[in-house]
Amino acid sequence: MAIRLLPLSAAVIACFSSHAGAAPLPDPASAERVARIEVIGSPEKLKREAGSGAIITAADLDRIKPYTVNEVLRGVPGVVMRDEEGLGLRPNIGIRGTNPTRSTKVLLLEDGLPAAYAPYGDNASYYHAPVDRYERIEVLKGVGMLRFGPQTISGVVNYITPEPPIDAGGFVSVTGGNRGYRNGHLRLGGGGVLVDAIHKRAQGARDTLLLEQNDFNVKFASALSDSQHLQLRANYLAESSQVGYSGLTEAELRNFGPRYGFDQNAHFGIQRYGGSLSHEWDISDGVFLLTNFYRYRFERDWWRQSSSTTDTQCGTAFRDARLRGVRVDFDACNSTQGRLRDYDTYGIEPRLTAEWGNGSTFEAGLRWHQEVQNRRQVNATSPQGRTGTLAEDNRRDASASAAFVSNRFRFGALELVPIVRFESIDYERFNRLNGRSGSESIDKFIPGVGVNFAVSDSLALFGGAHRGFAPPRVEDIIDNNGISVNVGAEESLNLELGLRGEVSGDLQYEATVFRNRFDPQILVGSIAGGGVPLAQGETLYQGVELLGRFERDDVLAAGKTYLNLALTLLPTARQESILRAVSNGATVGGSEVGKRLPYAPKTAATLRIGHDFGVWDTSIEGVYVDEQFGDFANRTTVDPNGQFGLLPSYTIANLTVSFEPEDAPYSAFITVKNLFDRDFIVDRTRGIQTGSPRLIQAGLRFGF
Repeated sequence: MAIRLLPLSAAVIACFSSHAGAAPLPDPASAERVARIEVIGSPEKLKREAGSGAIITAADLDRIKPYTVNEVLRGVPGVVMRDEEGLGLRPNIGIRGTNPTRSTKVLLLEDGLPAAYAPYGDNASYYHAPVDRYERIEVLKGVGMLRFGPQTISGVVNYITPEPPIDAGGFVSVTGGNRGYRNGHLRLGGGGVLVDAIHKRAQGARDTLLLEQNDFNVKFASALSDSQHLQLRANYLAESSQVGYSGLTEAELRNFGPRYGFDQNAHFGIQRYGGSLSHEWDISDGVFLLTNFYRYRFERDWWRQSSSTTDTQCGTAFRDARLRGVRVDFDACNSTQGRLRDYDTYGIEPRLTAEWGNGSTFEAGLRWHQEVQNRRQVNATSPQGRTGTLAEDNRRDASASAAFVSNRFRFGALELVPIVRFESIDYERFNRLNGRSGSESIDKFIPGVGVNFAVSDSLALFGGAHRGFAPPRVEDIIDNNGISVNVGAEESLNLELGLRGEVSGDLQYEATVFRNRFDPQILVGSIAGGGVPLAQGETLYQGVELLGRFERDDVLAAGKTYLNLALTLLPTARQESILRAVSNGATVGGSEVGKRLPYAPKTAATLRIGHDFGVWDTSIEGVYVDEQFGDFANRTTVDPNGQFGLLPSYTIANLTVSFEPEDAPYSAFITVKNLFDRDFIVDRTRGIQTGSPRLIQAGLRFGF
C-alpha cells in the first residue's frame, strides 16, 4: 500500500514545492510517531494561534467525568450546547449565536478528518460517538479554520482519539446510575495497536426514551521507514433506541410533567462503518506531506408515529387530544412512517507543510470528496409496521474539490497568516418515483488573514478577518422535481480581536470580541418542516468571549485549587433583513428587521471550582443559559403546541468526586448531574424538549 502512495505524494510535492526533493533527509523517526491532522496542536502552538481557540485536555476530561459531550463543549466560550434525548447521541452545537440544531453550522472532525456523514450535501448530526472515545478536543473559531472546511462560518471542533502505544497496557471501567444508566469501556493497546470498545445505555430525558449505543474503534500506527509513517483507523458504531421525534405540548407538560412519554413504538437505529489511512512522508528537513484517505458508510432508519405536536399522521383527533393534554395511545394509531437513509462518503486529502526562513511555515492542501445519499420514506399501516407504501425515493449526490494555501510569516514578535481556500461543489438529485432529476454547482474563493503579536512571553494579541462559507444541502438547492432553487451558499464576514496570556503560571486567560455578519444566512425554523419554513436573509452576531483557567497549590488547604470559567456575552443576534423562505422566496411570517434570532441566548456561562487533595478530587460546576426565543417573531406568549414562545433561562449544578490512590491500579468516582433536580426546557422546534433530571452515577476503573 505504501508503494502506491508514493507516486501521489511525489505528484503533490511537485505541484507545491519543486525544491523539496533536494533537501537532506531528517534524522530517523521513532516508531511512536503517528500521521494525524491537528487543528491547533499543543498548548504552545495555541499561544501562537492567529485566532481564538481552546484545547480540552485529557486532565480536563478526567475531572469532568462527562456523561455526554455537551458537558465538555459548554466549557468553551462561544459554544452553546442544546440537549435533546438525554445521552448526547444527537449533538446540537451552536457557536457564536448560530442555531445549534443538528450542529449544521459547525465543522466536526475526528483526528482531523470529517466526522459528519455528509459535510457538503447534508451537514446534520444524527449521531455522535461516545465522548469516552476521545483523549482531548480542540475548538478553533478564528481564521485558521480555512485550512479545513467546508463549513467555515462559526468554528471547527476536532475530536482526538488516543494514539496506539508501544508498551502493552489498558484499562477496563464500569459505570452505573439511576434511570438505567450503564457504561462499560475496555481499552487495550500495545505494539502500535489500540482497541477501544464501549457500550452505553440509559433512559433518556423522557420515560419512553430508551437509548443504547455500542462503539468499537481500532487504530494501528507504524513507521514504514525512517521517513514514512502510517496510521490505519477502523470504526463500527451502532445505536438502537426507542426515541421519537415529537416534543410535548404545553398541556401535556402541565398535566403529566417533563418525563411524560407517549411514543413507545418509535425506533431509531443506525450503523456506521468507517475507515481511514494516513500516510506521512518526511521529505526533507522541515518539509513533509500528509496524505489521508477516508471512507464511511452511515445507515439510519427512523420509524415514528409523530414528527411534531401538530402532526396529523395519526389523525386530527390524536393531535387535538394532545393539544388538550389528554393521554393518547399510539397503539391505536395504524400508521408508522420510516425515514430510511443511507450515506456513502469517501475522499482523499494530501497536505504539504514546509518550514522556511526564520520560523515561517507554508501549508497547502487538496481535497477530492464524494457523497452519495439514498433516501426513502416508507409509510406503514400498523403501529409497529416496517413495510408499506414508498412515499419518497431519492438519490442525492455531492462531489467536491477543494484546495487551500496558507503561509505563516514571522517577523520577530509578529506573525502574519494569510489563507485562501477554494471550494467547488457539484450537486445532483434524482427522484426515482417520477424520474425527474437536476444538477447545480457552486464555486467559491474564501480568503482570510490573521495576526498574532507576542507582547511578551506571557501575553499575545491576536486578530483576524475571513470570509465564512457553508454550502447548501442538496435538497435545498434542487427541489424534488429536479428544478434549481434560488438559494446559494451561506456567506459571512467574520472579524475577531483578542488577547491571550497568563499570570505567574497560575492563571491562563483568553478574551475575544467578535463580529459575524451573514449575507445570506440559512436559518432553521423547524426541524420537521412544520409551519416555519427554512429561511434565508441577512443577519448580524456580535459579542464577547472570556476563557479563564486558574490552578494553584495551597490556596485553601493542602493540595491544588482550580477554577475554569467559560463566559459568552451575545448582545447582538439580529435579523438585518426580512427573512424569506428558501423554497419559494415568500416572506417568513413574523420576520422583521431588528428582531432577535431564535436559539441565541444573550448570556451563557459555565464555572467549575474544585480542589485536588492528591487522592481525592472534588469539584462543583454551575451552568447558566439565558432565555431564548423559539421563533423568528420573538413571541413571548407560549403557543399551546409548545413549538413557539420564550424558552426561560435556567441554571443547573453538577458535582464530581474522584478517588485516585497514588500508584494504585484502580480509581473510582461519583457524579451528580443536575444536582438540585431542576426542570427546564431546552428546545421547542417540534414541541417541548426537556432537560435531563437529576442523574447519579458511580464508576470504577482498573488499569493494567
